[in-house]
Amino acid sequence: MELAIQTTAGGDAGKLEVSEKAFGREFNEDLVHQVVVAYMAGGRAGTKAQKNRAAVRGGGSKPWRQKGTGRARAGTIRSPLWRTGGKTFAAVPRDYSQKVNKKAYRAGVASIFSELARQERLVVLDAIELAESKTKAMVQLLKGMGAERALIVTEDVSENLYLASRNLRHVEITDVAGLDPVSLVGADKVLITVEAMKKVEEWLA
Repeated sequence: MELAIQTTAGGDAGKLEVSEKAFGREFNEDLVHQVVVAYMAGGRAGTKAQKNRAAVRGGGSKPWRQKGTGRARAGTIRSPLWRTGGKTFAAVPRDYSQKVNKKAYRAGVASIFSELARQERLVVLDAIELAESKTKAMVQLLKGMGAERALIVTEDVSENLYLASRNLRHVEITDVAGLDPVSLVGADKVLITVEAMKKVEEWLA
């Protein structure tokens, strides 16, 4: 299949021949959902921890005798009923990551790219260069592309591109190695250079 190549000024720069396997797949909603959920789950820290009555320091001796004091019987000051006691069902650190096979992950990302191409949300550019690292220049570039919430994918992230986009809330810039399904799904438009496109095709085909 062929995708149109544009210039940053909005002109036509020819066509790019790409693999049908990577950019012409049917949209597999279940697989895309699995890949997105797995990616987001893998980003969870899972470091929440609390102390149960065994982990709280102290409480070795009985605070008072069993009978005769007029108070309720107590065996330890570290009981979960006490203010300084342990937690009844204490949270422990856990791993939230989900296993997704590499082949399934690639198929899910290819499905996302294919749907982006069908919806005309995938814009292939001959190059993305800024003369200066100004946010204003990036805003003008994106305005010309009609992309407010955009993901910019380049072969190498230049310093000018990074500095010009870092203050824009809904703009993300990455190289091919940093691509993830959540960013792809969340972007209104994905602006990608020809060289980056070739690397993506090599990865997905």
